[in-house]
Amino acid sequence: MAGLATRQWETPGDRTAPDGPGAPGKSTGTASLTPGRAAHALGLKRGEFDLAVQLGHIRTVPGASGGPPGVAPEEIERLRRAVGFPEAIRERVRTVGTAEGAAVVSISPARFTRLARTGHFTPVRFYLNRYRAVVWLYLAEELSAFALARPDLLTGRAPRELRAIEEEGEDRRARNWRGRRLGSCLRLTRDPWARSAAVASLLDPLTVAEVVPDDGERSYLRALRPELVPARPQSPAAHEVVERLLRADHPDEVLWHRVSLAQELNEARRARPAPRSDAMSAGAPAPVLGSIAGPVGSEPACADPLLGPVDPGAIPRGAGSAPVPGSARPARTSRRARRGISAGKDPGTDAVTRPRTPRIAPEVLTGVTAGSPRGTSRTHDPQTVPRSGRITPSRRTWPGRGLIERLRSRRRRPLV
Repeated sequence: MAGLATRQWETPGDRTAPDGPGAPGKSTGTASLTPGRAAHALGLKRGEFDLAVQLGHIRTVPGASGGPPGVAPEEIERLRRAVGFPEAIRERVRTVGTAEGAAVVSISPARFTRLARTGHFTPVRFYLNRYRAVVWLYLAEELSAFALARPDLLTGRAPRELRAIEEEGEDRRARNWRGRRLGSCLRLTRDPWARSAAVASLLDPLTVAEVVPDDGERSYLRALRPELVPARPQSPAAHEVVERLLRADHPDEVLWHRVSLAQELNEARRARPAPRSDAMSAGAPAPVLGSIAGPVGSEPACADPLLGPVDPGAIPRGAGSAPVPGSARPARTSRRARRGISAGKDPGTDAVTRPRTPRIAPEVLTGVTAGSPRGTSRTHDPQTVPRSGRITPSRRTWPGRGLIERLRSRRRRPLV
């Protein structure tokens, strides 16, 4: 099944045997070149070099210590000895957009877009313009080959199958790009777990959880997930567009990748089990510092292993900075108790014996309400203060008292 899936994902430009020119090369005794140095040695831009590796035109060897793959010096010499180097390899990786691609096959841009939406042209790359619109890129070499193979689609009326796809409003460009990108990832690796991670990268997390119920295996697949695009955009809107393009959305495509993932997982499990950490093998999450062990409501939160449960109401308010047993943070204390300047403090204890002065209730302050206009002064109504706890506001409590008194004196002056 996995071999059949790989053949379906391949395109005319990707049909290379597993051990052919497009397969990963074998490591030799000599040190391999990094991708940047290899691109400079071949006279290619970094984007052209990466695309040549994806298409299988340049063979790579595994990197040292699990690093990125490199290129052997023998591969550099082989490419340099090729006929037409370096223009030949540049032409094989040359990409064009809609307007330039239509000029390559000698049709209008509108007809080119219709053929691309119906799946006759497979994109090789894409990018977002300033308006966050997706711009698809195609290989010029494949377009020229298509023009020679299917001249009937370039002129005249479109076939009935093509018109039926257009009436349904289906756009196959993103689906074909995902299939092509997946085929490139599968061709560049032989590790069964890496191949499974490549297939799982096209499915949403819920679908992956249904196929892979084990948490340890899903974590290992996430660690091996390949980067399908070179870099993710920083803008949230653009990031959402790219994420939508990376996920399989058609029901047939989702079903195909589910079956392929199950087949690849069976081969990976037969090869070796997924590595597990100590936390995963224990089956329980690591404890969080500062959290209270045990279910909620099983014991009082304030419990001492020697004295037993402690009633929170028995702890005097304003006690010292000694932490409450069993709590994650020390109990709050009053500023007077910490400084020891309270007049009613007992020298033998840390508690303040004198009750606090009650604050003025909100209903005592009149003149500024939720619906009053801005700038209205605050007034104090002595009739609303109870006789048992008469409160005389000080100047520290009323910072604008002097201004209010001056305004009252002006108001009493007779009008002339």
